[in-house]
Formats: sequence, C-alpha cells, structure tokens
Amino acid sequence: MITLYLVDKGILKKHILYLSDYFERNRKLYYDNLMYVREDHNMNQWLKFFLNGIIETSKKGVETFNAILQLQRITEEKLKNTGSRGIDAIKIVQSMYSMPIIDANKAMGVIGKSINTTYKTIDLLEEMKVIEEITGAQRGKLYAFTEYIDLFK
Repeated sequence: MITLYLVDKGILKKHILYLSDYFERNRKLYYDNLMYVREDHNMNQWLKFFLNGIIETSKKGVETFNAILQLQRITEEKLKNTGSRGIDAIKIVQSMYSMPIIDANKAMGVIGKSINTTYKTIDLLEEMKVIEEITGAQRGKLYAFTEYIDLFK
C-alpha cells in the first residue's frame, strides 16, 4: 500500500519495491513500531524501521537484477553456437523472462515456426538444461525456466 502511495505521489516511477515481504518477515517489529507511534506519538522509530525496509528491499532487488543479467549472459552463451535452433531457442528464452512458464503453442508463436521445429527447439532447451518439463504429462506439457524462477525465492 505504501509503495502504491509513493507511485501515486510521483516519488517512485514504478512499483518496484516489494515491502510486504520485509514487513511479513519482521512482523513483530512492524506491530511494535506501529504501537509505539500510536501510544507515544513518535514517528522516528517507525521511519527508521520503514527506511531499513526500503534499504533491504532495494539491495535485494539490485542483487536479483544482477543475477538475472548474469543468467541471461550465461544462457545466451550456451545457446549461441547451436545453429539456427539456437537463435529460436534464444527467442523463446527471452520471452520467458516475462512469462517463465510456456507451452509448445506459445513457443511456436514466439518463434513463428512449425510445431515440429518448435518441439525440436524445446528439446534443445531441455538438453541444454535451460528449461524443464514440469507436468509429466503426454499432452499439454508445460516448460519452466526454473533457474530464472529460483532467483525470486
């Protein structure tokens, strides 16, 4: 809620701070500080707590962003010497940064190739351990970019 307020007031340009996680992990301090403000009418301790949350959340965001850039470099390096399928594979992976789970039809739409070519490209991504099939099904398989997803845990 606070982050949305900061965006609304133009202090933040985008909703990039996920403070809820910080507040949840520090729930007792959160409530203690709110009670302190309510009982003593002193905002200083609350502001210190809140600013520490911003600092911690920002540092974590920068670390995650740097890890994403590193993963992107490593993944593209893995795939760049795999011929034309590698070019299609990179396109699929790039789309998975915004939607890290994909099926063959969506992958086909990304690369604009036949379903057979798409499955060969998916096979390449699986062989290179970039994506993994997560359903265990024969039809309607879903593939996850797990290394990317794990960066947010």
